[in-house]
Amino acid sequence: MKLAGIRLPGDDRVHVARLDGETVHVVTDVARFWRDARGWTAKAARLSGAGLPATSVRFAPPVPPSARVICVGLNYRAHAAEGSHEVPEYPTLFGRWTASLSVGDVPVPVPTGEAGLDWEGEVAAYVAEPLVDADSATAHAAVLGYSTFNDLTARRAQKLTTQWTLGKNGDRSGPMGPIVTADETGDLRDGLRVQTRVNGTTVQDGNTRDMIFEVGDVLSLISRTFQLNPGDVIATGTPDGVGYVRTPPWLLQPGDVVEVEIDRLGTLRTPVAGRNRQEDPR
Repeated sequence: MKLAGIRLPGDDRVHVARLDGETVHVVTDVARFWRDARGWTAKAARLSGAGLPATSVRFAPPVPPSARVICVGLNYRAHAAEGSHEVPEYPTLFGRWTASLSVGDVPVPVPTGEAGLDWEGEVAAYVAEPLVDADSATAHAAVLGYSTFNDLTARRAQKLTTQWTLGKNGDRSGPMGPIVTADETGDLRDGLRVQTRVNGTTVQDGNTRDMIFEVGDVLSLISRTFQLNPGDVIATGTPDGVGYVRTPPWLLQPGDVVEVEIDRLGTLRTPVAGRNRQEDPR
């Protein structure tokens, strides 16, 4: 089952809806959904009727404003190697604010002073239950589902200091696709192909089997320091093939289109726009 965030006509609140092709079935508002994600997901599966045309709603990230978005850096061995990094003993974690999140087909601006944006296609995991000092198996079982994600990065800003926050929070630079429930996604350890294309050219082609740190292990580690809550998101890292390490570097320019395609999760399409950041088209 696919679950998407939507805004209804005349209502700026975000709701969670079941997505069936070109039809959406409204479940409940996003805050109520994450207070009982398992229960509402079960109700979503039972919804019937005609639903609404997907063209009549605006899509939005299916996460509450209170969500923490925690990203894992250097989580594929080949990606660590292409940047001349050692395989880390512990996952490299950094945060995104929910304000940086977006959805497919929303233009992402190149920030002022950047030569372009870099692509990082990856899988995002959505936490359904509170996690405190959880073991890996418990943490893994707490994942509601997964989606495509693109951790679009402003490399100049990222590399100003050893802290990555600035370069990882550009306006609308975290597009995500609909959530596909874990029962349909399967275990990432069994392998999902992760591909990224720029203007139709494949630039990343990896597999989740190559992850250094499994989702349950990452969630378990985080839960020892702070409680993870329903609606929190883990972006699990990107395969090799990013643009800044190429010779010469290849970065996304206004007019480019980047696509992330992941087995069972679908394709996330993002156009790149110029530097006018004043209007959010969502």
